[in-house]
Amino acid sequence: MAAQQAADSRGSREEIVIVDLESDEAAVDVDVPATMQRQDSLYMAATRAADANHHGQDSWAKTLRLAFQCVGILYGDIGTSPLFVYSSTFRDGVAHPDDLLGALSLIIYSFLLFTVIKYVYIALRANDDGDGGTFALYTLISRHAKVSLIPNQQVEDELVSKYNRDKPPATLQRAEWMKELLETNKTVKISLFLITMLATAMVISDAILTPAISVLSAVGGLKEKASFLTTDEIVWITVGILVVLFAIQRFGTDKVGYLFAPIILLWLLLIAGVGLYNLIKYDTGALRAFNMKYIIDYFRRNKKKGWVSLGGILLCFTGTEALFADLGYFSIKSIQLSFGFGLVPSVLLAYIGQAAYLRVHPEDVAHTFYRSTPISLFWPTFILALAASIIGSQAMISCAFATISHSQTLGCFPRVKILHTSRQYSGQLYIPEVNYLLCLGACLVTIGFRTTVIIGEAHGVCVVLVMIVTTLLLTIVMLLVWKISIWWIIAFFVVFMSSESIYLSAILYRFAHGAYVPVAMSAFLMVVMIVWHYVHVKKYNFELEHSVPRDKVKELLECRDIQRVPGIGLFYTELVQGIPPVFCHLIEKIPSIHSVLIFVSMKHLPIPSVDMSERFLFRQVDREYYKVFQCVARYGYRDPFEEAKDFVDKLVEHLQYYIRDVNLYGVGCEPMMKQSSSYRSSRAESFNSHEKPKVKAVYAEEMLTPAESFSEHARQASGKSKRFAQFQGDKMNIVEMLKIQQEQQAVLEEMSKGVVYIFGESEVVATPHSSLIKKIAVNYIYSFLRKNSRNGEKMLSIPRRQILKVGISYEI
Repeated sequence: MAAQQAADSRGSREEIVIVDLESDEAAVDVDVPATMQRQDSLYMAATRAADANHHGQDSWAKTLRLAFQCVGILYGDIGTSPLFVYSSTFRDGVAHPDDLLGALSLIIYSFLLFTVIKYVYIALRANDDGDGGTFALYTLISRHAKVSLIPNQQVEDELVSKYNRDKPPATLQRAEWMKELLETNKTVKISLFLITMLATAMVISDAILTPAISVLSAVGGLKEKASFLTTDEIVWITVGILVVLFAIQRFGTDKVGYLFAPIILLWLLLIAGVGLYNLIKYDTGALRAFNMKYIIDYFRRNKKKGWVSLGGILLCFTGTEALFADLGYFSIKSIQLSFGFGLVPSVLLAYIGQAAYLRVHPEDVAHTFYRSTPISLFWPTFILALAASIIGSQAMISCAFATISHSQTLGCFPRVKILHTSRQYSGQLYIPEVNYLLCLGACLVTIGFRTTVIIGEAHGVCVVLVMIVTTLLLTIVMLLVWKISIWWIIAFFVVFMSSESIYLSAILYRFAHGAYVPVAMSAFLMVVMIVWHYVHVKKYNFELEHSVPRDKVKELLECRDIQRVPGIGLFYTELVQGIPPVFCHLIEKIPSIHSVLIFVSMKHLPIPSVDMSERFLFRQVDREYYKVFQCVARYGYRDPFEEAKDFVDKLVEHLQYYIRDVNLYGVGCEPMMKQSSSYRSSRAESFNSHEKPKVKAVYAEEMLTPAESFSEHARQASGKSKRFAQFQGDKMNIVEMLKIQQEQQAVLEEMSKGVVYIFGESEVVATPHSSLIKKIAVNYIYSFLRKNSRNGEKMLSIPRRQILKVGISYEI
């Protein structure tokens, strides 16, 4: 059987083909497109959303406004690096006057190479629908290759309007080779996951070190006016400011965010003006540092000492990861505009001016920033330095919150409470538990190390390792997604990987002097994330292997004396395929189910957000008598969960659409939901062919739900298509409409009787014959993390009186 229906949407015709693979006539009567796709319950709405997703270019007025705003959000960390770069580079003083020119030359070209070329002009273009950072690169890769370790991918996910996945042309064998390597080689897949977790752990560690070094550097300037202050007093003043900084995180940046841009702009103008003043007053010869020969002379003269000093030079490009991760609020053009005409000249002038000052006063290298500032500008400089340090720290803390939130959606981080501090910007988050730990870590680092030099060495490890991971992920994006010339890819990888490795070797040379701190913190975080994800994957695979087919569920319900309980039961499960084994456990112990039972799976897609019209997928288990359904609620990694009542209202609303469509078309009935293996094999073969434009093949045996009701489109088209009118006359008779209305009304009546949320509380333990390491990881580490993290009902804000928990034990 084959049916075709044409829809008029924005002046174009899009053909939908519904094919039953059990009929041999399909191959004869229908020209099946090479690329086969399934559809979700609101397929036509999804295609409309995709068309609406193409925006025109921003006006110059909007670009300039965004350029001004991003100064305050993105440049606080990078803009405060002049506070401590020279003091960290020349720990033992300046041995030769030309060493300052060599160091300045390294600063200039390192800043231009890594910050400007790599991040602003390359990495920003590898954003995931506006989101940046290493996590966004990983999700971008996962949309083009199945690299997720959790086997919950569905073909329907590719039809979400923001998925934007283009099939690589057959002529580009590199993209196909990379895709096959990522999907079939488990070692590569696990390695990709591990380096992403390493970068995630380093970003979180950096959120501890950035506030410590930035605020301590700013507060250290007090000694210039209050020489009686001891180091201990400076440290405790810094700790007090850090406590206040972390305490105000709960209010979010939305309340004071409008002040950030003017403060950072004044700061950049100030350091640029002071730098220009020092250049003119002390030594205009500092401009000779643009000659790269001074770099060669610097290493020839200092040899090993010059190589080790790279650990201080690299601090000039700290904050680049926060810049990349927070780009979602701004356009690429606005960042490039403000960066090129605002940050770059200001910061470079500051470094050049400091070098000019030190050429005359090399003895002041340990206190370069404040000693090079004119006395009359000390207090304005001190106040702005402190404010800029706090703002820069704020950006890094927000980056850590966003990173943890994203990791949690992948099942890589224990459940924590995530609060959205802004109704306007979904990315502004606050995580209370993490905030306390970051505050404690920053205070302990400040008290323990006491100087910016040692903290700078620890800070540098985080910066370089994250940059190396970004280079690796960008290379994969170039091969898999961008599909650019192989020579450009090789040049990018060789230049950045080699230079970043040199910086890493320099900072690791002084491992025992402070670099061990972020490594230890990151190792601890990686153990937490890896163990959590490992057990999460094992648990999912166990439930998948022991899942109950829909036919078995119907037999189970029919062969037992099942009692019906009024109301709707929402049975939460992580499975998107099949029924979880805990359901059979529940029926065996308590032989009763609700009048309407819905198995709900909360699933996160590797995209920032999912439109509400595309959120729910349904499949019926038994609609006629027991009214049992499956539902997959899909979210992006930036989408917050709704309140329980709002979620139920939206779910029931879309269930009404599903009931309507099933009655109208009959798709979704059992005969049409078989032979999934034949569909998958057909679809696998189709990857090697090109898709015919504007033709969608819908295989009814695999559809979770039918397409959005043609009757709704007919009402919208209002006479534009005779075929819609014919469809309405043939299908929408009074009897069928009454049947639909009765089923929908029955669901609404049960909803009015109450909703119960059913959770499977599964205790996971290692099998008796498991290795000692596995037993420790599962029975102790995971058990501890699970007991001290938030439960699912708390994450979904479900009232306690409506919760029913079913306990079961799994051996993995």
